[in-house]
Order: sequence, then structure tokens, then C-alpha cells
Amino acid sequence: MTVTQVSAQELFQAAYENRYTWDSDFPGYTADVTYRRDGEVFTGRVRVNPDLKAQVFEIADETATHAIQGQLFEIAIHRVRRSFADTHSKNTFAYGDSDQTGATTILMGGKAEGDYYQVRDNEVCLVHRHIHGVVVTIHTFSSHDTGEGYLSHRYDSVYHDPKTGEQKGGQSVFEDSYEKVGHYQILSERQIQTEESGQTSTQVFQFSSFQLLGSRGAGT
Repeated sequence: MTVTQVSAQELFQAAYENRYTWDSDFPGYTADVTYRRDGEVFTGRVRVNPDLKAQVFEIADETATHAIQGQLFEIAIHRVRRSFADTHSKNTFAYGDSDQTGATTILMGGKAEGDYYQVRDNEVCLVHRHIHGVVVTIHTFSSHDTGEGYLSHRYDSVYHDPKTGEQKGGQSVFEDSYEKVGHYQILSERQIQTEESGQTSTQVFQFSSFQLLGSRGAGT
């Protein structure tokens, strides 16, 4: 079926529903964590509960703790399974241009007026949306097919002021790796390189020794 044979909403919905997400039975998990930040190294334990709230243990540095919690939150929020209707029922969809890579632009209207996405090979490969008073643009360069939906592997993100278009902060490049734990794909490593004012900062979050909650030895 070609793009012209389906509506913009149908094309976008198919890609939306092709994302990898955790089901409603997701039990949560514990893991060891190693966080590297520009030469500093912090090690501890983490726990992600069934409600997806995260806790960090055994790390005294408050900034490091907040950084790890922030990444666990970002990971979990993208694994939440919400129906297309729940997420996009107040939005409208229209076709924009296609580019030489085969990516098709989907222009949003309604509640999401001004946002747009690009879809290629049944995956969302670009996100441009207004959120929390800024505009975030995310390009995905590679992805991983889990057999139950895709996970982004390498991508970047940059923020702009929605009124002036001025860039806010540096541009970050992410590279993610996953491990299958029980029935669930869980992030095992995230590398983030952020370039700002000619300087590059590197953060690496590594997670290991996973135990699903309710499994033997899953306590903190």
C-alpha cells in the first residue's frame, strides 16, 4: 500500500502503534547503575516501580542522582502504552512534503497545531513538537526492531524558543542499547554527547544485573 492510498492519520497511526512499549503487566525492575560524567564515575542501584516512578540508591551526589532519575523517567515515559485515540483524539493530520530519503511529513492540527512529524518505513523518524514552553526537534538516525515494535538506537535532540526560534542549550546526540529481561526490553546503556559553545560534554548511563520486581533477588 502506497502513501497516497492511506490518509495522513492512518500513516501516522501505523507508525505510532509500531513503537515498542511495555504492557500493563510491566512489574518494574531493579538494576545496578554506573554513571560517567566527564571523567567522574558514580555507582549505585536503581529501582523502577510498576507505576514507572524511579528511585536511586547508594549515590550521595545529588546532581548525579537527579541525572539518573531524569533518564529513568525519560525511558519509562516512552515505554508507556497509550492508545492512539487517548493520545491524539484532539489532533488532525495532513500530508506535508516527502524528502529524498522517503520520509513523509505529517502536519498536525487541532490541539497539536504547529507540530509535525516525519514517517519512514513505518517508523517516526522526526519529531518537532511544542512541549513545556519550548520546541523540541528529534531526528532518529537508526533504530532496532524488537519483533514487538521498534526502539530508537541513535538520535539527536535540540530545543528552540517557540517565539524567537533561538536555540536553547546545546544539541545532544544519544545512542541507546537494550537488553531483554523476561518479556521486556530495558535500556542497558545510554550515551549522550552534548555540544554547547564549542565544548562537548559526555554522559554515559550503564545499567546491569537486572531483576524484574517479584522475581527472586529483586529487592533493593
